[in-house]
Amino acid sequence: MVKVHLWSGLRTLTGGLECVEVEASTTGQLLAALSLSYPELEPVIESGVSIAIDGRIIATSLTEPVSAENEIFLMQRLKGG
Repeated sequence: MVKVHLWSGLRTLTGGLECVEVEASTTGQLLAALSLSYPELEPVIESGVSIAIDGRIIATSLTEPVSAENEIFLMQRLKGG
């Protein structure tokens, strides 16, 4: 299981949880597991999120490995110009 810290704007979509745990070994599996466990997150994930793994931002890779030892944050992408 990996622990995923949620950006403040995403917490309302998980019943106010600041941190959730899902079974995943890649960023793609992590996003799929979050969508299954928290269906309210799915539209946000589909429109674009970034994942920070140990302080490194992953914006597009779905094959980046994740493990229980990583510090993982899920962030909604900011839009605008």
